[in-house]
Amino acid sequence: METGQIAGVYAEVSGFPTPVSAHVKVEELPEYRVYSVTADWSQSDLVRGSRLHYSQQWTLIADTNNHKTVRTVLPPGPCTPVSGELLRAFSPIRGLKAIVREAGNQQLLEIWDCHGLRKCLNLTALNIHGRVYDDVQFGSLSWSECEGKLLYVAEKSRNSSAGGESACREDRNVYCEDWGEALTSKSVPVVCVVDLHSGAVDVLQGVPEDVSPGQALWAPGYQSVFFVGWYHEPFRLGLKFCSNRSSSLFELDMEGRCERLSGENLSVSCPRLSPDGSTLVFLQGRVFGPHHQCLSLQQLDLKSRKTSALIDVLNRPQAGEFAGVYETLSPCCWSADSQRVVFSSACRNWKDLFVVDRKSKKVLSLSDTVPFSTLPASRYPLFPPPPPPPFPAPFLASESFLPPPPLPPLLSHLHQEQKTDVEDLSAASRDCGSWKLLTIQRDLMVVCCSSPNTPPTLRVGFLPEKSEAMTWQTLQQPAMTFDFSWTSLDIKPPPEEDNMQYPGLDFGSVLVKPSRPLCDSRIPLVVFIHGGPHSQFPAEWNSTTAGLVKLGCAVLMVNYRGSTGFGQDSILSLIGNIGSQDVKDVQVPTNSETTVRHLFCNDKSFVFSKRAVLAALWSDETLDPKRVAVIGGSHGGFLCCHLVGQYPDFYKACAARNPVINAATLLGTSDIVDWRYTSAGFQFSYDSVPTAEVLAALLQKSPITHAVQIKAAVLLMLGGKDRRVSPHQGLELYKVLKSRASPVRLLWFPEDGHSLSRVDTQADCFVNTALWLQQHL
Repeated sequence: METGQIAGVYAEVSGFPTPVSAHVKVEELPEYRVYSVTADWSQSDLVRGSRLHYSQQWTLIADTNNHKTVRTVLPPGPCTPVSGELLRAFSPIRGLKAIVREAGNQQLLEIWDCHGLRKCLNLTALNIHGRVYDDVQFGSLSWSECEGKLLYVAEKSRNSSAGGESACREDRNVYCEDWGEALTSKSVPVVCVVDLHSGAVDVLQGVPEDVSPGQALWAPGYQSVFFVGWYHEPFRLGLKFCSNRSSSLFELDMEGRCERLSGENLSVSCPRLSPDGSTLVFLQGRVFGPHHQCLSLQQLDLKSRKTSALIDVLNRPQAGEFAGVYETLSPCCWSADSQRVVFSSACRNWKDLFVVDRKSKKVLSLSDTVPFSTLPASRYPLFPPPPPPPFPAPFLASESFLPPPPLPPLLSHLHQEQKTDVEDLSAASRDCGSWKLLTIQRDLMVVCCSSPNTPPTLRVGFLPEKSEAMTWQTLQQPAMTFDFSWTSLDIKPPPEEDNMQYPGLDFGSVLVKPSRPLCDSRIPLVVFIHGGPHSQFPAEWNSTTAGLVKLGCAVLMVNYRGSTGFGQDSILSLIGNIGSQDVKDVQVPTNSETTVRHLFCNDKSFVFSKRAVLAALWSDETLDPKRVAVIGGSHGGFLCCHLVGQYPDFYKACAARNPVINAATLLGTSDIVDWRYTSAGFQFSYDSVPTAEVLAALLQKSPITHAVQIKAAVLLMLGGKDRRVSPHQGLELYKVLKSRASPVRLLWFPEDGHSLSRVDTQADCFVNTALWLQQHL
């Protein structure tokens, strides 16, 4: 297949818009209640090489007496482009809209009402502080109850130091710490309040000197503010994707008095105030250890000042049960009566929607499980699945097509038959693998749903009472769905590979493939491994997976032990076992000849000692065991390079993005040095100094030790500004392979970081990966 055709496939699968936030406005009329739902969308535009943002509004009309029954949904309004918006917030009473906007080199604060622009302040020209924070770690924009003040977080002004011009000249080359990957411009945040009547902006005083504040919101009565404070002494550690940073919940009044509200030596985030102002909920976890973890949901009674656990950390959930809290809370997550909290979270191979009751502490599933035949017409695809593309498949083989055998019931279960032991408010099957809460206001939930074959959809539903059934209504379908089949696999390690400290753990994977192969031959398999390692591949829309499947591949997304959604024990089991347990979860410790021989026999007992890849190949004979490739980024790239080194005869090609290659040389260059110690099983402290023992252990767990065995063709994609995994990691492997004349190619993206998230970078990575697989499979 030509480059242009592959680029066209990626343009199609990456161009679907995704709802990223939503707001609900309610208007009471004599006979009706009108809900206005405004969703903000993000969409990649390969022509511009950037992400577009737009908003769209829906109007729902409900009865006044039965306001949870929607009579009419009016046609949606037009898509309105949004330009330069960094933050947006709506006032609690009159629905005024506050926007922090980027305009050239200026940052403006705008206040809008129904008559247009009401007020505009040039925050940059005022020179009270530096740039306003708009990231998810620190950023916030909060209205006071009186609607006369706004609260936000910004960088401290560097012009406010004493000593004048001579001091500035003396200090201009002094090293300034930042918060690491994707937060390189964030160093010293301050909490700011703007008085909308006078236009005055003040930086709140009284924040402890060893604390960096963020996620600020007004306390009831607007005489004080709550915020999360991260401790930055003796030095800052990378914060992005790390829920294990030492932090506390604080309350700061306007006189500069600051009180710590949470316990010591904990990590907290996402404070959310109840509608009645009585309770603050927040997430809480451990300090250090795994970079991400199962969190507890805490509730703080603001009157008694007592904190209690609403949801505890779950160590060992059973299959089908609620598995714990792993995701951030939506900005609006409370029920109207302040008695329930709604949230999304990873749950095995899925991402589900849950509600917890404050009194009973019972967690219920809210995800849609209505049988497909009973869904209203609006739930069916707008267009039939597209036929296979007219051009030939890029991956050809001589083997004849073999029909798939039935799946072993103890090994896997199709997503249409997924069952759950969590108490569910609806029926027995599901049509979406991923549910994400965007907002809940006046008990109307707005969610984003997707599956591996269905791009994001927008749905709404009222939070039901205990005796009511859950009903969802689709507001926006994607332009099309895809003719892919997908399966969720549950896999249990064999006894000899069980973790002795955490025995009995299992893990999962999601297999996606074309429903109708592009040619009468077996389908090549691409093993896709997530990074983290403490993250997850849920059964949701993934443009890389969709693009590869449309090109004729099957894709296996592996959630090895240590992934989120399987309990805290699973996460802790990986500590000290990177490079071994996670590698074996993906692969089986056998040579290629033994593997292929077993794949062509009927010894079904062999499957239960397999790992993810062999389980998929055994359960689906349409997959080609002789054409297997592996791709992944960060820790996923680390595992890719381990796999092609430890199993050189099994994998034919590898594509790794910003992989960890030599953990010993990474120790002094990563922004999360604590995780480098922890991953190898060592305790971290700020005064830790590398020892021969530590360096030897890190080297022993690294892919570089297997590099001389690599036979597969290796494609490396590196970000020049990566603060988490230095690009010199990939260069180290590149030089080893080049010196041995092994097939290797390196792509260097000088302006991109660890996630390689620029739109043009993502397109370039996909096209090159697809061409690399086409060449070497």
